[in-house]
Amino acid sequence: MESIWTPGSRRRREQPIVSVRAADDAPVPGRRWPASIPAVRQLLRDGLELDPGVTFLVGENGSGKSTIVEGIAIAYGLSPEGGSRQAMHSTRPTESPLSDWIHVRRGIGASRWGFFLRAETMHSFYTYLEENPSTGVPDTPFHEMSHGESFLALLDSRFDEPGFYCLDEPEAALSFSSTLTLIAVLQRIAQEGGQVLCATHSPVLAALPGARILEVGEWGVRPAEWEDLELVHHWRSFLDSPPRYLRHLLG
Repeated sequence: MESIWTPGSRRRREQPIVSVRAADDAPVPGRRWPASIPAVRQLLRDGLELDPGVTFLVGENGSGKSTIVEGIAIAYGLSPEGGSRQAMHSTRPTESPLSDWIHVRRGIGASRWGFFLRAETMHSFYTYLEENPSTGVPDTPFHEMSHGESFLALLDSRFDEPGFYCLDEPEAALSFSSTLTLIAVLQRIAQEGGQVLCATHSPVLAALPGARILEVGEWGVRPAEWEDLELVHHWRSFLDSPPRYLRHLLG
C-alpha cells in the first residue's frame, strides 16, 4: 500500500500543521474502531504530511474521511462540534478517539488560529454564538437565515485570517453557485498563507485548482488527480444518462 508520508520542505515549517503521526500510546492498528477503517489504519501506520494550501479528502460514506478530519481538528485544539479554538459548546459527544491517538506537528511560528466547520452541528454552534456574543460586537443573526445563507455568512465572518481550517462536507448546505463561492474563499485562504483540510463528496469543490486530493477508500488513502476520481466518473456517467442509473433503482 502506498505511503501518504512524503518528504517535508523548509517552507512547511511555517504552516499551522506540518504533519500528523500516531502518538506513542496509540493502539496498534487493528479491529478496534476507528483503527479498523483502512484509511485510519494507514494514517496511524504511515502518518500524513499536510501540504500548504488546500487538501481534499474524497471518498464514499464510511470511508473514514470525516473521521480523519475530525480527529485532526480536535488534536489541533478545535471544538469537536465546530467553531474556533475558543468555542466550548457541546450537545452529545459522538467523536471517535482518534484525536487521542495522534500527534500534530505544528509549523514554527505559524498562526494558532483555526476553525472547524461541520454541517451537522452548525445549529448548536449558532446557538452558542447567540448565548456568548463577543463583547460589544453583535454577531450575525445566523438562525434567521437559510442553511446555505448562514454558511456563507459564516465564511465571511470567521474565515478571515490565515490559520488552519477544517471542513467536513461543507457542500451539504450549499447550492451549485454557493459552492463556487466557497471555492473562492478556500483559494483566498490559501493565497493568504492559510491551510485547509476538507472532507467532501463534491466534484465541484474538489476541482479547486492547485489543491491536493487524497482519495479515501478500501485501499486506505492514495493521492489522486481530479479527473481520475471515482466520484467524478460516477457524476459524469449519471449526468450523461440519468435513466441508465434510475431504471435499476426504480424499475
